[in-house]
Parts: sequence; structure tokens; C-alpha cells
Amino acid sequence: MRNSRSERAGYLFILPWFLGLLLFTLGPMLFSFVLSFSKWDIITGIGSIEFVGLDNFKAIFHDELFYQSLKVTFIFALVSVPLYQIFSLLIALLLNMRTRGMKLFRLIYFMPSVIPAVAVSMMWIMIFNPEYGILNRALGWFGIQGPAWLQDPSYALGALIVMGIWGVGNTIIIYLSGLQGVPEELHEAAQLDGAGSIRRFFSVTMPMISPTIFFNLIMGIIGGFQYFTQAFVMTNGGPLNSTLFYNLYLYNKAFVNYEMGYASALSWILFAIILFFTLIVIRSSSMWVYYNGDDDRD
Repeated sequence: MRNSRSERAGYLFILPWFLGLLLFTLGPMLFSFVLSFSKWDIITGIGSIEFVGLDNFKAIFHDELFYQSLKVTFIFALVSVPLYQIFSLLIALLLNMRTRGMKLFRLIYFMPSVIPAVAVSMMWIMIFNPEYGILNRALGWFGIQGPAWLQDPSYALGALIVMGIWGVGNTIIIYLSGLQGVPEELHEAAQLDGAGSIRRFFSVTMPMISPTIFFNLIMGIIGGFQYFTQAFVMTNGGPLNSTLFYNLYLYNKAFVNYEMGYASALSWILFAIILFFTLIVIRSSSMWVYYNGDDDRD
């Protein structure tokens, strides 16, 4: 009787989570999957949904803006994901040093990541301003004429990549927690064997934090392919579609052109792309991710 009562209490506690999963995740995903084979303008009501089969997917692969958005997103992910991981790890190594005032430095590096993305975007619009922006003024001190960062197709995407470095505080904190979990005796043993700091980093630190690198890499890939807010606020896909990210193009199709079926098809293509690259990283993890106490890495 007690076990039955405990089970009912357990189910009751997980009921809110289950309802949330059903109503806000699985339900919308199923509806989106149905819409990807349909035509619907969202304004006329659900009753106007028209089944069109694979027409949305056929139209997508003949859409030039689809390929442009895919190109922009791939370039951004290819550059930003490794860049952000390397930069975050280097900063985390510095923040892991035992010096006075280190807690203050950790707070300073983490604070930008909790500022709302819209507020950050507005701030960087002023920084990138070609006339009175602080970046071009700083370049002017060295006799360099700064470009119109967000108005020039040659610089707009790079400017967004550079801006992202400022907000990697969450990734830094995760790396820092991984570094603090490395046993100090391993470093001491390696040092006694004559290993220098660089050798200790690659032979001790890197293998021990490889699960942390694995997690951050997966999250970085997902975040890179879902980049949206900053591009929407700062450039809205311009100039000349040079910052037309995939998610921004999807948003325009859904809520500007009211082509919900087309946008749903785009979302499932994005889902497949993210799943593909995530599975590649997961599949390769057996070759480079080390879990303490697990000698079988096949």
C-alpha cells in the first residue's frame, strides 16, 4: 500500500513537467511536422490548412535565399564555434589561477552573458557605428580608417562573430568548473616526471576536461546554427543578405510572409542539419573524450 501511494505521489510531482513537455514541446513539434506538408497563412485559422505534400520541400531547394541563409549560417558556425571554444578555454585557464581578486575577475567575465541579447545588440550597434562608434575611434588613434561595420557586406558577418566573443561567459564558467575538477596530484606527478606546463596541459588537463569540451562543443554547434536575435536586431539580414541567417530567414517566412507551412519545412531541415553534425561529434567522442575511471574507450 505504501509503495502504491509513493508511486502516485511521484507521478503527481512529474505531472507538471509531463504536461509542459506535451503542450510546449512534443505538441508543437508534431503540429510543425504536419504543417511542413501543408500550406497555411496562420491568419485564416486552422481550418484553412491545405495539404500540399512535398511541395514545400521542392520549393525550398529551388530557393536562392535558402542557399544564401545556409551559406551564412555555415560560415558563422564554422568560424565562431571553434573560435569561441578556444577563447573561452584560454580565459578559463587564466581565471583558474590562484591570485588575489580572482573572484572579481570571474564575475566581470561572466556578467556580459546574463545581459539580455537585445540590450547587448543595441550597445554593439553604437560600438560599430562608423561615425561615432568607439571601435572606429580607437582604430583612428593608430591612423586606421575603420569601415562601416554593419553596413558593409564584407564586414557585417565578421562583426557579428567578433561581438559573440564578448558574451561567452557561460562557456567560460563551464570550462572553469571542469578545470577545477582536475586532480592536483596528476599535475604534481607529471611535474615530477619532468613535464613542463605546456606538456602538462596537453597530457593531463586536456584529457581530464575532454567531457567538458565535448559538452560545450555540442552546445556551441546547436547555438551556432540557431543564431537569430543579434542578426534580427542589428542587421535584419542585411546588407545584401550578408547576415541572412537561417533562423532569420525562417522567421521572415513564418511571421512576415505568413507562410507557416514553408517555414515549418525549413525548421525540419534545420533540425536534420543540427542532428547530423551533433551525431558526428557524438560518434567521434570515443576517440578523444576521456571519462575518469573508464579504460574501455571503444
